[in-house]
Amino acid sequence: MRKVAVFGKPGSGKSTLSKTLAKVTGLPLHQLDSLFYQKSGEPVAREFFDKVHEDILVSDSWIIDGLGPLGAFKKRLDTADTLVYIDLPYPTSYWFVTKRLLKGLFIKPEGWPEGSSVLKGTLQSFKMLRLSPSFWNDDFRAEIADKAKHKSVVVIRSVAELNAYMEVHAR
Repeated sequence: MRKVAVFGKPGSGKSTLSKTLAKVTGLPLHQLDSLFYQKSGEPVAREFFDKVHEDILVSDSWIIDGLGPLGAFKKRLDTADTLVYIDLPYPTSYWFVTKRLLKGLFIKPEGWPEGSSVLKGTLQSFKMLRLSPSFWNDDFRAEIADKAKHKSVVVIRSVAELNAYMEVHAR
């Protein structure tokens, strides 16, 4: 486990899991939202993001948490030696996004870009969740299963599995 891609729908626990893995493994953590968005909440220039993303991919080790632009995501899946796909049920993801909003009124959410609006980000997360079935679907799951022939692939499908995975890796 030297190059780890952690991904899934909004509100799936990617940031929490990634932080735990980084702490235990000592691998550098790169949260895509913090790379893709400026403090104002506006996206950085695409050329800037692509350069930073490429520099991370060619480094010796990393954990990258998030999705980002589709081309960058696919390249990350190809480059990583370990894929962690958090595929929680939609009601759970909607609840986690709502919970993040409520907590975010008092404390900045885990992995949240500095200075970004929690409300604006939550609305974007709800929009992404609504659109997610067109991406996180059986074709994508088949693509991930195919990658398991050459990589370590972990698919987490419940909160219990997410907690168990973090518990095992927190030791």
